[in-house]
Amino acid sequence: MTKNVRRRVRVALGMAGAALLVWLYLSGVPENPPGFFVDESSIAYNAHTIARDGTDEHGERWPLFFRAFGEYKSPTYIYLLAALYKLTGPSIGAARLLSALAGLLAAFVLGVLAARLTREGRAGVAVALSALLTPWLFEISRLVFEVALMPLLLALFLLALQRASEREEWSWLRAAGLASTLALITYTYPAGRLLAPLFAAGLLLFTTRKRLRGILRAWLLYALALLPLFVFNERHAGALGARFGDVSFIRPDSTPAQIALTFVKNFLGNFSPLSWLVTGDPEPRHHLPLMGSLLAATALLAVLGFVLVLRDRRGDAWWRFNIYGLAVSAVPASLTLDHFHTLRLVALPVFLLVFVAHAVAWLLAEGAHRNARRGVLVVLLLATLLQGAIFQWQFQRAAASRWHNFDAFYIEVFDAATALPNRPIYILDNHAAPGYMHAYWYATLRGMDTKQFKRLGKDERPPPGALVISTEMPCTNCRIILQRGSFRAYIETKG
Repeated sequence: MTKNVRRRVRVALGMAGAALLVWLYLSGVPENPPGFFVDESSIAYNAHTIARDGTDEHGERWPLFFRAFGEYKSPTYIYLLAALYKLTGPSIGAARLLSALAGLLAAFVLGVLAARLTREGRAGVAVALSALLTPWLFEISRLVFEVALMPLLLALFLLALQRASEREEWSWLRAAGLASTLALITYTYPAGRLLAPLFAAGLLLFTTRKRLRGILRAWLLYALALLPLFVFNERHAGALGARFGDVSFIRPDSTPAQIALTFVKNFLGNFSPLSWLVTGDPEPRHHLPLMGSLLAATALLAVLGFVLVLRDRRGDAWWRFNIYGLAVSAVPASLTLDHFHTLRLVALPVFLLVFVAHAVAWLLAEGAHRNARRGVLVVLLLATLLQGAIFQWQFQRAAASRWHNFDAFYIEVFDAATALPNRPIYILDNHAAPGYMHAYWYATLRGMDTKQFKRLGKDERPPPGALVISTEMPCTNCRIILQRGSFRAYIETKG
């Protein structure tokens, strides 16, 4: 077999393997997870109204942030989904596919970054494969949440930064690449509003006399991109911080010592091997509680890469930034009450995979104990494939048991109510369970006019004989038609 033929065979096998991975990665979309959680309905419905007439659910035209129940949702994902809906129309499948494609692209960009960093294509393949099989990143890519875009945007930022780090001077174009990715991170997910400024501050690690002007350019462009956010926050005082106030341990009566102690405890907990490898996020919507959020081989390679960087590359500005980035990636989650919150820790696995690239390159390098090091790498990659396959099997197998985590039962209640002729259908919600969003979304999917639904305020009651879909607890003065979980359809018997 000639050299050209062998190369063609390798390319063909590589393309076939890549196609198989893509197929496996996208399989199960949109059925798994089953159902559609209320936050997903909120994002999908607002994307539909933007695609339809440029307004959100409240009739506001082209909003910068989307007013939802108890918070304001970030715009990037919703506008991107709206653009997709222009082509496909509203559907759960298109929404779930957008998140899955974002995860797929994130793995590809991380592979490109690893190959550029190490000048070793095999390291790029290993990192891309690890990213595709990492439960943490895979589970995020199954959700119609804003955070689904974050791994891709973080990878693009790191790729732009790596390219800039190879230059002695940073042009306006390179500064614009850094500023634009930082801006997208800021406008995509609430944690990004803290992470992106921290990453921007970290650019100082690249400071040289020639680069200082480029860093200032990046800061200037990023600051200009933040002006709409500052204007919005000025006009809607406290709106963007309301959710943080609900989930944070920081209270008006907290002392600095209490805040610092809790922060340090949370910060260290976010780097717990037990959480990484065994338990993962306790929230079942974010994580399948059958194994950890990281694969064991990925974690070992990341730790090895980190140790090698500390030993050999700590004087390199690029690696100093990645050490810094890994540390600050845990800051948003460390400021909140939740234990090991997958979504707020979204940057952490991305930085760990960058260190995996360095470890793989070292194991592949020529020199002493070359065969032994490559043998270790083969074992770790086989372990990645094996544990990744086990996770995928568990994820697909567990789909039917997760119906209650994603409001899969709501559609039965909705269909039971809408089959009756009574109009309007009143929506009465418990504050903690804003089911009205499901009603609007499923009505859209059924081709129904949402004006058939009347949402009641906190102190309002439906009139006698009214048909109601409710999350109210408990249900009083009602004749139940159908109840599933926290959702019920009923006829009001007394006003």
